[in-house]
Amino acid sequence: MKYFCLATLSLLCISVSHCAEIHLAQGLLSGEPTHDSVILQSRLTAVAQPIDRKIPGSRGVGRFEISAMANFSSSTFSEWLSATPENDFILKAKMAALNPSTIYYYRLIYGKDQSHTKPSSTASSKTLPAPSTIAPMHFIVTSCLNYSFFQESAKNQDSATSQDRILGYPALESIHHCKPDFVIFNGDCVYYDHPAQTRAKSQGELRQKWHEQYAMPRFPKIFAQTPTFWLKDDHDYRFNDSDPKGNQQPSHELGIATFREQVPVIDPKAPDSPTYRTHRITKDLQLWFVEGRDYRSENRMPDGPTKSLWGITQRNWLQQSIKNSKATYKMIISPTPMIGPDDGYKSDNHANLKGFHHEAQSFFEWLISNNIDPKKFFLLCGDRHWKYHSIHPLGFTEFSCGALNRENARLGRKPGDPQSNDPAGKIRQPYTDQQPSGGFLRVSLETTPSTSLKFFHHDDQGKILHQFTAP
Repeated sequence: MKYFCLATLSLLCISVSHCAEIHLAQGLLSGEPTHDSVILQSRLTAVAQPIDRKIPGSRGVGRFEISAMANFSSSTFSEWLSATPENDFILKAKMAALNPSTIYYYRLIYGKDQSHTKPSSTASSKTLPAPSTIAPMHFIVTSCLNYSFFQESAKNQDSATSQDRILGYPALESIHHCKPDFVIFNGDCVYYDHPAQTRAKSQGELRQKWHEQYAMPRFPKIFAQTPTFWLKDDHDYRFNDSDPKGNQQPSHELGIATFREQVPVIDPKAPDSPTYRTHRITKDLQLWFVEGRDYRSENRMPDGPTKSLWGITQRNWLQQSIKNSKATYKMIISPTPMIGPDDGYKSDNHANLKGFHHEAQSFFEWLISNNIDPKKFFLLCGDRHWKYHSIHPLGFTEFSCGALNRENARLGRKPGDPQSNDPAGKIRQPYTDQQPSGGFLRVSLETTPSTSLKFFHHDDQGKILHQFTAP
């Protein structure tokens, strides 16, 4: 009798386990759209929303279904994928053989096993035009998303309502209303080292930073209809101004691996692919996404010809692919600035005189010597917590998108400031924030009545603070 009861209890536990509900607390996400492919991602969770800022994962399986028809009357499936602790319960697949300029609907078929599944809600993602196509394009660039400052209101006690702290950054509503073709998260997508007293070091702690940030409802709302591109900087790699050296945790290797795991950047079937890449967006526009942490020299190394933020292989690739490009407008999306101005004491980026300034100057001179038109070549950077529009002495233009949330914003250094990297005032600056505000950079490629390129700085309420049309 005792044996029978234990056996019955065991079967009951197995039955309950199979019926336990699986959730998608972080929603669905698409990334790296091209004219014929996209990477889809989701995470199986044991809860529908964070509990004490934690979202435990759930074992299970799933496969993505994608279709150009909203009712999925004709669809394609990915292979079956397994959600395990080793991959943080994340399911990810690259869907290929898609058509250009097409809205695709997708969902996740998921459950404990292949015999017990259900479909998720439907999301959508639009492919890019064919590279030879003349087409309008409209996208957002943002960075420096500091969850800790936002939740604790460390800088501005009244900047976010209690409802906002549940829903997410107010600027996300403004981005949603813009209806961009895609959003670029240009580094510092999470902050491992904030709060400083409890900074993340272990794999579990790093993963939690991504879970709690991107489960805030305004993120899944945008992701459900907008594809994304992702880059990392120092805070979502290791810690402030970090390079590959030193034993301080998290390690160089763990920082790289966690970024690749948490966002749709790399094809899961090509896990060793570099995170620097280029995409021909339309006939008139090509973007380069550069990697600033994986290959850099030590920050403390004296500046000069042998010091590199990009590494020789990436720099050679960058120069050759720019030289080969026939796009009308060329843009580098960089997590860190190349022009600034920036704080004079820093040694972390290309703009810093004690940093990687030699490589930046050599690159600008290379652009001139290879007849790259400064009026049609632009730098879009993150990292700096203020928005600006600056022009290098050689004529090249840089736009900083600033920090997404105003709790993480500050005023910047201006040309001629003795405490900047430009004390002589050689940089021209048509715009810099006059008061700290969150926000983002919006870029619009227009094709009627003629081809033009426009840049808009918005605050976190969506107000346009500055705009510029490329000549």
